[in-house]
Amino acid sequence: MSDSRSPLSLARHWGAGAVLALSALACAAAGRAQVPSSAYKVETIAGPRDIAPEVTAVEFGHDGKLYAAFRRGYIYAFDPRSNRWRRFAEGLHTPLGIAKGDKPGEFLVAQVPELTRVADTDGDGMADQFETISDGWGLSGNYHEFIAGPVRDTEGNLYVSLGLASGNADPRPPVRGELTRRPRRAADPVEGRVNRVGHYSPVPYRGCALQISPSGSVRAFACGFRQPNGIVASPAGDVFVADNQGGWVGTSPLHHVTDGAFHGHPASLHWHPEFLGVNPVEAEVAELDRRRKKPAILFPQGEMGGSTAGPAFDLTGGAFGPYAGQLFVAEWTYPRVLRVDLQRVQGEYQGAAFLFVEGNGLRMANNRLAFSPDGGSLYVAQTSRIWGSIEGLQRIVWQGSVPLDILTMRLTRHGFDLTFTKPLDEESAGQAANYSLTRYYYRYHSTYGSPKTELTPVRVSDVSVSDDGLRVSLRVADLREGWLYDLRPSGIYGRDGDSLATTIAAYTLNRLVD
Repeated sequence: MSDSRSPLSLARHWGAGAVLALSALACAAAGRAQVPSSAYKVETIAGPRDIAPEVTAVEFGHDGKLYAAFRRGYIYAFDPRSNRWRRFAEGLHTPLGIAKGDKPGEFLVAQVPELTRVADTDGDGMADQFETISDGWGLSGNYHEFIAGPVRDTEGNLYVSLGLASGNADPRPPVRGELTRRPRRAADPVEGRVNRVGHYSPVPYRGCALQISPSGSVRAFACGFRQPNGIVASPAGDVFVADNQGGWVGTSPLHHVTDGAFHGHPASLHWHPEFLGVNPVEAEVAELDRRRKKPAILFPQGEMGGSTAGPAFDLTGGAFGPYAGQLFVAEWTYPRVLRVDLQRVQGEYQGAAFLFVEGNGLRMANNRLAFSPDGGSLYVAQTSRIWGSIEGLQRIVWQGSVPLDILTMRLTRHGFDLTFTKPLDEESAGQAANYSLTRYYYRYHSTYGSPKTELTPVRVSDVSVSDDGLRVSLRVADLREGWLYDLRPSGIYGRDGDSLATTIAAYTLNRLVD
């Protein structure tokens, strides 16, 4: 799911030992944590005894307990007050998502074959009812067919996202759903056309986000994903999906998913009505590019993203620190959690990505996130999935102090406005040389990943600092649609003497401010 030089890809060949060693190297190279430990502390939670600690998903129930899904089919309830675990359910098939239901003791669980209602109806703390909500998608037996979700929009619709199958493995019976007979590659590849797939959609609707209505009907809501291992709905009902770098995905992105959108990977177009008579692997790249909806956020590969996973909005109202309302994104390949500030420009989402926590005791294999009911902690589920890694459960706890950080990075007509968590020292903040800015893009092609292309320095021609020290306006000489603007601040301090925690901010500029 990540760059061929990442710990994840190397682990496919070298095993778990390579993952641990390379993860340690990544931490060492990263230096200190993105935010200081005085602001956020990482704690490790011991798992239940006698089971493998492969935590695939987490969610808080109506009773205030944390419900953790384990890859081998269990769900356990964890009481943060007593630090005790109790088994809630078992017998599930690789549960990779869990969401709180409407009633106490009720959960919606996304396991590989279906979306299941799991409920404790008699109040004894053990699930006694398992009901299929939906299984309206195909299964080929391929190891890469993961699932994420469910999430719910404001109209009560549920959404799950489905990963493609790996081109390294053929379907295995029994196959559920129609099995495509189309070739995975173009029979006679020519310049400018698709000639490599890598991952494919052998059965419906691999590589799609599905909408499941309150009545139970299922439809492909959007397509074009590779391995969408994370899905979230905003308070307004907007759905976002985190995908993974690979073929057709130059770097790990965050997509704003809208009805009927194509997000870039052509494999799932096998099931699109417009392609019933046309093999999408023979489509022209330029035509696919015209169709696709560009990602709202691009995470620079290696420096931020490797294999992005389950996102979660901070709805704590400030109980978790200064980032209320922003989106946090788990990162599987590296010991990181990322942060996103979304901006709507000409009706579409784009915005800036930041490192939130890096190292500082945080492990890698971060797969799902859940905020505690009191808002002061962010729980992180960690699982190896299929490639050996550190596994278990950790939580990031706000210590009450506010780090000096770039809170938002917003596009303006003339550059970018930066807001900060604390007042800045005007002298250091007002120097243009302290804002190193470059722009580049990632190629849209069938090749696995993409280098930074046309990496170009961008001049910051003027800097102005607000009287309260909380906002800096950067005047930028060259703003262009379709580029990622990479900011590396340095030498900036707060009025209290704190140094700036932010080391990188990456703004995905799809549209200019009108």
